[in-house]
Amino acid sequence: MTRRRFLLLAGATVIAWRPAAAEVKVPRIGFIQAGSREENQGLLDAFRVNLATLGWTDRGNIDVLDRWAEDHTELLPAIVQELINSGVTVLVTAGTPATLAAKRATSNIPIIQVGVDDPVALGVVESFGQPGTNATGLSLTSSELIAERLALLRELTPGLQRLAVIIRDDPGIEQKLQDIRSEAHRKRITTLMLEATTGKALDLAFARLRAERSEALYMASGPLGPAKRTRLIALAAESRLPAIYSFRIFAIEGGLMSFSADHRDLFRRAAGFVDKIIKGAKPATMPVESPRKFDLTVNLKTAKALGLAIPPSMLTAADEVIE
Repeated sequence: MTRRRFLLLAGATVIAWRPAAAEVKVPRIGFIQAGSREENQGLLDAFRVNLATLGWTDRGNIDVLDRWAEDHTELLPAIVQELINSGVTVLVTAGTPATLAAKRATSNIPIIQVGVDDPVALGVVESFGQPGTNATGLSLTSSELIAERLALLRELTPGLQRLAVIIRDDPGIEQKLQDIRSEAHRKRITTLMLEATTGKALDLAFARLRAERSEALYMASGPLGPAKRTRLIALAAESRLPAIYSFRIFAIEGGLMSFSADHRDLFRRAAGFVDKIIKGAKPATMPVESPRKFDLTVNLKTAKALGLAIPPSMLTAADEVIE
């Protein structure tokens, strides 16, 4: 064989090999959060850290494509579609709006939902034990959450009988309200359900709860946008009622207290679902899991402004006390 012919043959071999090598792709994970990066970066970080623990390094043997709607949920369908078009292996959806947008967009790509109140009621899965669809993941549904929130309010307000519950028109809110009513009834507490989807409706809700002589406040929805959240916290302060919230961000920004699932723990666990999906597991047979860790945050500064004495036992039990 001549040198020229050898070099031509070697070059042809390289050309033939390169397309095959180009077909080797690392798994792409679409991470969708309806809120802002500023408020939720820690959740993405927890997810990435546990992926690394499981052997998946972002920008190494896996790509995490994170997208943020910045509290504009109307953008979620386009965000989901963009990720689908990019060839994602699996979608990780934070919260109900992002999960519903993903579920409407695809019945094939696996979806790991994180923090959906009742995925069965919403039609995201068929059951907790056997999802039966392309979605599984981690739910916020837990009887412990509602029961403990009411117990905390009663600890601050002994003899609590009249509770105002503020809601917005979240998907699946009916089941959540039924659960709150049932638990309140067991504790012999009367509930006043107030829907507040706009700023004006929020003002009217607080006017009514004062007129109805409510003794405490339960914020069932969240985390809302920054402006509505600020307004809600201000109105709660003006009402001078003990208030409990479903998301830690409220207590951080001046609400009295929050009791919620530990969202960082949920996102750490979401990495385990992704690991199994990449290795061939099917979401239809992967049971939806409930929260295991919970977070109590107490704003002592707000309590003092309201003239409330926080029991020492509550402060001891708190995961975070803001002074």
